[in-house]
Amino acid sequence: MHAEPPPRTVIEPRSEPSRGRLTWEVLLVLAVTVGQSALYSVLSLVRSYLRSLEEQSSIGSQQTQLNPTRDSEALWDALYQLLGIFFALALVALVVYLMWTPGQNALRRIGLDFRHPFTDAGRGILLLAVIGIPGLGVYALGRTLGITLQVDASPLDSAWYTIPLLILAAVRAGLTEEIIFIGYLFDRLRRLGWSWWAIILSTAALRGAYHAYQGIGSIIGNFAMGVVFGWCYRRWGRVMPLVIAHTLIDIIAFVGYPLAVSLFPGIFGPTP
Repeated sequence: MHAEPPPRTVIEPRSEPSRGRLTWEVLLVLAVTVGQSALYSVLSLVRSYLRSLEEQSSIGSQQTQLNPTRDSEALWDALYQLLGIFFALALVALVVYLMWTPGQNALRRIGLDFRHPFTDAGRGILLLAVIGIPGLGVYALGRTLGITLQVDASPLDSAWYTIPLLILAAVRAGLTEEIIFIGYLFDRLRRLGWSWWAIILSTAALRGAYHAYQGIGSIIGNFAMGVVFGWCYRRWGRVMPLVIAHTLIDIIAFVGYPLAVSLFPGIFGPTP
């Protein structure tokens, strides 16, 4: 007698998720990533304005920090900073995982790979010039008008780990914002039937709210950045140039901040 072969397991092809499932997925992703941060950021701006009214001063007299020190001891501060970067990138990895489908590489689909290194680098440097220089001007104008908080871009103490941690923080910001604002939301909102310009403008508005804690000037500057980056992604179909540009902008801002304070203390330094 011959034993019967075990029954074959039939794997059904993965069907396209329903609109309801996609909508809930987007809402949940926003609730634990950039949407949550945007809400806290807007509340921080409101609190800053209320504080300025109480003190009868302009909002420009207040200060905010981008990379605050988390512990007075260098070793523990470095560990906390590294853990913060790791868990932020873990959320980014989760978002990429949600976009992954059988037979389709999510990173390749959004253009976060190394297939075109020279083209991506060139476009990233171009965006650095197009966004970085005007963005610096918008910040300086906002500080002059008193509508933008004094942003302390690199308050970490001058220790051996300072520069590497600031570079890692810039990489984290570039990956977090461009993968979620652009790669993920463009993919999901397009599947939900949104038009391209509705997606570009809505994600740009969310990016502006994400940076609202810095003041009105940063909201305007980051909204404009979101529109430009969204248009470029629609045209190029690749996130990598945006990540490169964003990372370079933040590295220059974080590492070059002390130099900017020394050269232009009236704009970048703390208000007396």
